[in-house]
Amino acid sequence: MSNPKDSMKSTWRTDKSQWGIPHKILNHANVFHEDLSRPVPVHAKTDKLPHLPDWQSHRWILIHASIPLAIHQLWLYFTNIPFHPIIAFIFYYQASRFFAFRQLRSMRELGHKYGYLDGDKHARDGVPDAGVGKTLLSVFLAGFLRPAFTTWLTYNNTDTEDFSNPLLSLLHHPVRLFFEISLYSIAVDFWFYWYHRLMHDVSPLWKYHRTHHLTKHPNPLLTIYADSIQEFFDIAGIPLLAWITMKYGLRFPMGFYEWHVCQLYVLFAEVAGHSGLRIHATVPNPLAEVLRWLGMDLVIEDHDLHHRKGWRKSMNYGKQTRIWDRVFGTCGERIESLEGNVDYGDRVSMPIF
Repeated sequence: MSNPKDSMKSTWRTDKSQWGIPHKILNHANVFHEDLSRPVPVHAKTDKLPHLPDWQSHRWILIHASIPLAIHQLWLYFTNIPFHPIIAFIFYYQASRFFAFRQLRSMRELGHKYGYLDGDKHARDGVPDAGVGKTLLSVFLAGFLRPAFTTWLTYNNTDTEDFSNPLLSLLHHPVRLFFEISLYSIAVDFWFYWYHRLMHDVSPLWKYHRTHHLTKHPNPLLTIYADSIQEFFDIAGIPLLAWITMKYGLRFPMGFYEWHVCQLYVLFAEVAGHSGLRIHATVPNPLAEVLRWLGMDLVIEDHDLHHRKGWRKSMNYGKQTRIWDRVFGTCGERIESLEGNVDYGDRVSMPIF
């Protein structure tokens, strides 16, 4: 008999008799992948996909990443009072929360305009009735813990020139930031690839990952929906290993402000990768053109296809690029995002406002 907690049935949004505090909080946040009162277009798999240019994603991320840095810069300019670490954590936690909520709502609009992958066969899974509280806790921990350990490891309120100029310090080193963003995503992907692949291939580890694969057609709120062991590694373990790789292996500074921007790039990719949007969009990376030329770029469909498989049957283990999938022979064939099925003239706009 199947475990009732494994059910992905989602009826609670239209049945308020089920509602408790977690249901009310999620409903108030209003970051669902679709409005129930609005239609979602359905396309055949052979219909052309519209294209989201790389620069649109970069613009969206960098503008939203710069807003808290600019506010912090202005505070220091007018008061000359550095943020206490606790204040810095609260401020940048709220900034990452703002970033995530804005992305979720922006992608909802794109979903209602362009539809979803495999939509002719299956709608996107909703937040399951059996997992509303779990979803809420997962989303909270993901938003809370990353700024917490970023602050703990790298925040320093001493009066060094770089540290006292949150935005200007990054603008003074654009080439360094370019490679930090590029290589941090690749480092995250290296550690994630092996941890992810092992959970699929090693039987005792699958039990920590199977919860995440209950959804075959995920939505962004299910990005971190998983067993608690996996949640910890997704939220904290993998970013920490990537930071150590960058700072002590590749000798990049990886200070507080650089890591803030790098982590928002990773967050954007994680949310987009679970969106299932029926658009041809590459996970943003400053080296995307090089990766595309090498056949190592990751598009939304790649991770979406990964979710339709399970134990020892999957592919596309990377979530930022396909570098390690290409190197180790685990790339899967695309269905709707095939090169000949993309209409590059039909351009998607990622709305800023």
